[in-house]
Amino acid sequence: MSRRNQADTAAPDGGEMSLTDHLKELRSRVVVCVAFLVIAVLVCLCFSPRLVELFTDLGKAYDYQFVYIAPQELLTVQLSIAAISGLVLSVPVIVYHIYAFCAPGLKRTERLFFLLAVVFGTLCFCVGVLFAYKVTVPFMLYFFMDLSVGTDIASAVSVQNYVNFLLTVFVVFGAVFELPVLSVLLTRLGLLRPQWLAKSRKVLFILIFLLAAIITPPDVLSQILVAVPMMALLELSIFLCRVCEKLWRPSEKTTAPENG
Repeated sequence: MSRRNQADTAAPDGGEMSLTDHLKELRSRVVVCVAFLVIAVLVCLCFSPRLVELFTDLGKAYDYQFVYIAPQELLTVQLSIAAISGLVLSVPVIVYHIYAFCAPGLKRTERLFFLLAVVFGTLCFCVGVLFAYKVTVPFMLYFFMDLSVGTDIASAVSVQNYVNFLLTVFVVFGAVFELPVLSVLLTRLGLLRPQWLAKSRKVLFILIFLLAAIITPPDVLSQILVAVPMMALLELSIFLCRVCEKLWRPSEKTTAPENG
């Protein structure tokens, strides 16, 4: 049995874990994650009215007026915000248990790479949400409100549609800003080459605009506001993949004779 297989089946006391033990450990970790998620959602539910107020204040700064058109709409909005906020707060706990479950079967460099990917992935997601909150959303709100200038149409926006719009933009930009981390991860796994990304740059730009048209509201401005950061992140991904490939290539050459 190889060293990695021995580590994969090693128990905390130094023995070997059977398949049943692995399943029990997996079940216990899943139960902990689900319990933490439920508690986080309940806690966030207490603060969801404040988050709704924070979101609506962002729109009121551009003279938006909000209404609810169903008796349960405010409650639905608060539940949606609580669910998403609780999930976001639970991500570190979930990731930790995934790492703890897989760590015995990973090498030291693989564990370090996993931790770095988690840290930078979280930071990139937060930066994407912050970029959307500070730049994209205000620009979109101003643009949409400016369309009604000079007309007799007054804005009375459903608070549920408004909050769903904001949450969609936040999630989309958070996911888009994960592109560099995902590219480096695929490069490390050997599934992606920076040379292929560089040669396919024009095609990828077209695909980015098509993707932006699908995941954004049906207006050109929203598509541009999503596509331009994605193109910038693509260029950053190509640069990072090239750097990482140069860093990993010497270590792979030194370990090749041992694997052979």
